[in-house]
Amino acid sequence: MVVIGAGPGGGSAALHAARAGLSTLILEADPEVGTPVHCGECLSELAVQNLGLELPDHVKALDVKGIRVIFPDGTEKLLTEQGYVLEKHLFERWLCDEASKQGAELLLQHRVTSMERVYNSENQFVNWKLDGKGDEFPIECRAVIDGSGVSGAASKLLDMGGEVEVIAGFQYEMLDVPNDGYLDFYLWPKYSPHGYVWMIPKEGGRANVGLVTTDKKGAIKYLNSFIEDTYLADKPTANPPWRAEGIKIRPFGGTIPISGPRTTTVGDGILLVGDAAGFTSPLFEGGTHLALWSGREAAQTIAAAMKEDDLSNNRLMAYERAWKKRFPPYHKILKGKTALYDLTDEEMSTMARCLPEELGNMSPFDKVVIGLRILVRKPILFTKRVIPVLLSFGYSRAKFFGW
Repeated sequence: MVVIGAGPGGGSAALHAARAGLSTLILEADPEVGTPVHCGECLSELAVQNLGLELPDHVKALDVKGIRVIFPDGTEKLLTEQGYVLEKHLFERWLCDEASKQGAELLLQHRVTSMERVYNSENQFVNWKLDGKGDEFPIECRAVIDGSGVSGAASKLLDMGGEVEVIAGFQYEMLDVPNDGYLDFYLWPKYSPHGYVWMIPKEGGRANVGLVTTDKKGAIKYLNSFIEDTYLADKPTANPPWRAEGIKIRPFGGTIPISGPRTTTVGDGILLVGDAAGFTSPLFEGGTHLALWSGREAAQTIAAAMKEDDLSNNRLMAYERAWKKRFPPYHKILKGKTALYDLTDEEMSTMARCLPEELGNMSPFDKVVIGLRILVRKPILFTKRVIPVLLSFGYSRAKFFGW
């Protein structure tokens, strides 16, 4: 079996495939696993527990208390739930190392450029022929798990569910940034149209400070403006236009799928995991927990199908049924997200002031109280679909995975 991509989805798939006794080959296009880093690097303790992971200390950048959401007028609300900021490149390397200990083989600088299915005379799927850039191509294999990202192998070479909408993510690693153990998410449309700004702290005063926005061309400009206008203005970053001194740390970013899963994540002999399948939360774009789970589920589905000698689309649909049952309701999150960005700054802040200080584990009574507060202070919010907005916050938490 071949796993394309050594990110969290691919690494998880390779580890569990190897544990299941499958001959497993990981193909990674880059010269090393984990770089360049493309995300904010955080993972909830709830996700770690539900995935059965035992994270070694060296992959953790900081133990954190939870998330603080900050609205346009400065109103702050907490979601207290323990988790970790990761050294993502070390985390992904650890996954691949663990897979290698179970017998998986890793090939770096191997980029897939051609995928061809082989069928027998009865039109039954037999195997794959893969070609590409790398010394070991061509490669034949029985099954493929694609964890190569939103614009990876399957999306380019196969008809796997049409186009996926993406959002631009960009961040700096900064120095000497104060923190109290919370991740800060700023819902400030001024600095991140149809997105948000984050401050994700690490040990020693380091922090990832970045944003996502639908305005891909303006992402760097918005982030620089946020830093210039806030408490971060005097902190050194990589390549800053406002300050030349300080340790230079490379900025980084990437594209994130935001339209929910592809219309199909399964085909004869292939399953899509992580970003390749569109598995990120559409509101806050977190995807590591979903990638890890989907990688494990895909590997277990492939292992069971191989025992039955049936890698057909129909047999592998068990994977799609599993993630649809387990993952948050994407269509409801997208509905709430659309309504959220239809609010003005003042309306968004009014809504926030009606929320309790702690957003986690709100009871039905708490939700009724919130509704009454909104009704008294700003009844027009109900006509602007504030209820779907509030529900989307809860769904995005993905109760089985945390943040």
